[in-house]
Amino acid sequence: MKILVIQQKMIGDVLVSSILCENLRYAYPNAQIDYLIYDSTKTVVDGATYIDNLILFSEKQRKSKWELFKFILKIRKAKYDLIIDPYSKLESWLLVYFSGATKTISFEKKGRNFIYTDVVKRRDDYSSNLGTIIEQRLALLEPLKINNRKVTFPTIHVSDTEKRLAQSIFEKHHIEASKKTVMVSIIGSDLDKTYPFEYMAQILDFIAENCAVNILFNYIPKQIDHAKALYNLCKSTTQESIYFEVIGGSIREFIAIMDKCDIIVGNDGGAINMAKALHKPSFVVFSPWIDKKGWALIEDGITHISFHLNEFKPELFANKTPKEIKAQNTFLYQQFIPELFLNLLKTFLAKHIG
Repeated sequence: MKILVIQQKMIGDVLVSSILCENLRYAYPNAQIDYLIYDSTKTVVDGATYIDNLILFSEKQRKSKWELFKFILKIRKAKYDLIIDPYSKLESWLLVYFSGATKTISFEKKGRNFIYTDVVKRRDDYSSNLGTIIEQRLALLEPLKINNRKVTFPTIHVSDTEKRLAQSIFEKHHIEASKKTVMVSIIGSDLDKTYPFEYMAQILDFIAENCAVNILFNYIPKQIDHAKALYNLCKSTTQESIYFEVIGGSIREFIAIMDKCDIIVGNDGGAINMAKALHKPSFVVFSPWIDKKGWALIEDGITHISFHLNEFKPELFANKTPKEIKAQNTFLYQQFIPELFLNLLKTFLAKHIG
């Protein structure tokens, strides 16, 4: 049996949908299970033993109709028996429609249901703490009658070589081994998903004042000016605890460094999801215009906890459409002052840092 799971999107989505591959491995131990993803996201599932082949979709294939056509022929030639498509967009519709697969599964979508042999209605009324995104992905297993869900959250695999790399990075930068280390997701996936720097600086000062820790920033080289701006807003005593130059040169390097950290704090985004997949406690702030319910994954109020302004000041969101909320995002962020949750952060730090 040959199975293909399609998830052409960002790192967080690729991580979440990898649980489909892992559950399929338990259900069909002798099957060939391939995972079709953007080439820019492959490193997040490197080392996953439950995946036989990563099928990489590149920018070239996205932009060229001829290259896309050749890619479609490649998928058809592979003769998959089963395709699961959580992505469900034009690129994957074409792949599935021309694949020749016997069974194809995706979400119900008006005008597109004919492409698939089985469609699943999206729900958002789940009562578990897994998060809507995970529950919806797992629902795609229902047409296969896989009711025993062995895996409900993704895990990132870190090799011994990567662990040694992280150790060498910590030693090179003289990060104090006697202290615990906090990774801070200082920038969201977009600037409109980024907690105001003047408030983030207050959080960093609070952490440094309450705990003797090492502090690392998660950012990429092109965001260095933003990172410096945040650093300069922190108290000098806080700056002494920040190892500003310790960043991963790649996603895998970030993963290796994150694996050596103890907790993550900051903006929702790919870094948070990777940290959770490494089983690191998380304290997360959501942007006002984002619906927290979808991506508040495996939250229990102890190990994983997150906050949205709507939980503190629901009157600011009353009778407003998502479009109106997004238009007021900057104003709403200004109302999301750290004092609303600093006591909860103190409890979180006491639990996981001591």
